[in-house]
Amino acid sequence: MINYEVVVIGGGPAGLAAAIEAKRNGVNNILVIERDRELGGILQQCIHNGFGLHVFKEELTGPEYAHRFIKELKDMGIEYKLDTMVLSLNKEKVIHAISREDGYMIIKAKAVVLAMGCRERTAGAINIPGTRPSGVFSAGTAQRYINIDGYLVGKKVVILGSGDIGLIMARRMTLEGAKVLAVAEIMPYSGGLNRNIVQCLNDYNIPLYLSHTITEIKGRDRVTSVVISQVDESMKPIPGTEFELECDTVLLSVGLIPENELSEQAGIEIDPRTKGPYVTETMETSIDGVFACGNVVHVHDLVDFVTEESRRAGKNAAKYVKDLITNQGKSFNTKPSNGVSYIVPQKVRVDNIDNTLDIFLRVRAIYNNAKLVLKADDEVIKEYNKKHLAPGEMEHLVLPKKLFADKDFDTLTIEVKEAN
Repeated sequence: MINYEVVVIGGGPAGLAAAIEAKRNGVNNILVIERDRELGGILQQCIHNGFGLHVFKEELTGPEYAHRFIKELKDMGIEYKLDTMVLSLNKEKVIHAISREDGYMIIKAKAVVLAMGCRERTAGAINIPGTRPSGVFSAGTAQRYINIDGYLVGKKVVILGSGDIGLIMARRMTLEGAKVLAVAEIMPYSGGLNRNIVQCLNDYNIPLYLSHTITEIKGRDRVTSVVISQVDESMKPIPGTEFELECDTVLLSVGLIPENELSEQAGIEIDPRTKGPYVTETMETSIDGVFACGNVVHVHDLVDFVTEESRRAGKNAAKYVKDLITNQGKSFNTKPSNGVSYIVPQKVRVDNIDNTLDIFLRVRAIYNNAKLVLKADDEVIKEYNKKHLAPGEMEHLVLPKKLFADKDFDTLTIEVKEAN
């Protein structure tokens, strides 16, 4: 059995930031385990810019952003293993892993940071009627084929779903000479950032059909066309609204799911709203000494937010190793209410907070000139006026500790109130 103080599972942007921050906070015996053949995770195939505006105050491509953390990790001498698959994790923080180079390994950690990221929902998860021809890809798979392997996956493309990856791929396919005929979105609003709608669709005259979905994929060996229908408020296709588009490729951008098979196997409690672990203010899960960060906790819009959250997880993993985290004193749970779909963290232990508490949340619908209302049990303690709220854009609140430190309450509720 090999012993480490901190083991980070995942070598993408979350894992890199967590490992570096643990090292900065005095832990030297750290291991990063990555199942891919290189560090950097999904950023290596995201060759578009727009990364780093918050963390570095400049615009970088995905590989450039990843390289800065990879270089820092290597300069600090943090150990990492590539092409290594973690098979299991238990409550005693014993990890079973395997790789071609090292064979079967049993690793014992004082603290573990889960940073496995997320995966795309597939065609099988959304049950589109029709045959199973070639030419149907998840947007991320198509991105890898084009940006890493150099293959153009199709020439006449329809995209289902308006998540950020789908929007970015609409532009990418266009730039490579393909014709993107349409983006269909089943919701009455886009699931992506507004800047991506403008830069990736509007700038290239690509139509976005809201409240529409693909109701049939046609073709035997290869996609030949798709049928798109309008949907009602219950997401059911409206008869008579169908239209057909001839195409050879369908890209799916229909949501991301936190990669939590390991978490569930270890017995970590999962929040059904985020599909990620319940976490505390330190990013600690329901298992003592096991932390989680990044898209494995909840799907983020920006890698900069992943980095900031992961630094917090790495710092607190180091504190845990040094026995500097307390379970004593006041604590409260967070609860999403009217218009709010989820809140992270789900539990807060007041004594572990230095000066401020970071809260992340998403809303359920689009609101203009609304406000976020925070209640300690039934007492309103803070209101934030918001000109615009949308499900595709995560909200980040920074609460001063003095706002709640002296209050005795069980639940912090956050809700949306529309302007009068």
